[in-house]
Amino acid sequence: MTTTTLPPASYRVTPVRVLRSEWHKLWTLRSTWTTLAATSVLTVAMGAGLGAAYDGDGEGRLDTVVFVLLGTQFATVNLGVLGILATAGEYSTGQIRASMTAVPRRLPVLWSKAAVLTAVTLPLTLWTNLLTFPLAQSFLTGTDQAASLGDPGVLRALAGNAAGLTLLTVLALGIGALARSVPMATGAFIGLVMIVPEVLAMLPYDTADDAVRYFPGRALEALTTAQPLPGSASPGAALLAMALWASAALAAAAVLLRRRDV
Repeated sequence: MTTTTLPPASYRVTPVRVLRSEWHKLWTLRSTWTTLAATSVLTVAMGAGLGAAYDGDGEGRLDTVVFVLLGTQFATVNLGVLGILATAGEYSTGQIRASMTAVPRRLPVLWSKAAVLTAVTLPLTLWTNLLTFPLAQSFLTGTDQAASLGDPGVLRALAGNAAGLTLLTVLALGIGALARSVPMATGAFIGLVMIVPEVLAMLPYDTADDAVRYFPGRALEALTTAQPLPGSASPGAALLAMALWASAALAAAAVLLRRRDV
């Protein structure tokens, strides 16, 4: 009669231990600190700079929150790169083999990466937005861009922008896991978020215009507006669209991870 010896409890793989491993892995990378710091600093600096330089002429007036958070254009790229490095970066260094050897079921690694990035990105972007808006508004008093946190739609737009940027980061993580190459994943992410919607918008078809509203970049714009613009998706529909984009990327990455060798 043979008996099966279970590994000691200290060596068992548990969801909490996988999460802890991915958390430590993320924070030990210098690129994480650099990217997150650059995201906050650029957003705050650009918001304050735009507020200080605004002359109040009101020409081509943007939504107040969109105007103040124009710096999130840099955040889109920065956080996208962070998400890509979390997966494709491990393939480029070969570290992914160690991760999958330690966690043979593989998928907990992917889910843990997504959870850790969400836990880091959402508070950071929300805190940055809540700092940037009042700072910029201190320069905009008396202009047509003056607003307060209590105005209709402002807090919702600030939180919506943070949620949208977080989902973009998770989307980038999924693309990185699919491409397994940092340059390829970066090109695919920028193409999906910035280039493809502009190309589709030039097509003379109403269906193309309707589809463009729900692409990640346009959905993020809809989430960032305090007052929804005509022809754009509603905040609820935009948030759902971004969640579906991120979920689809993660689902495709999970299927590929199970079927293909590391």
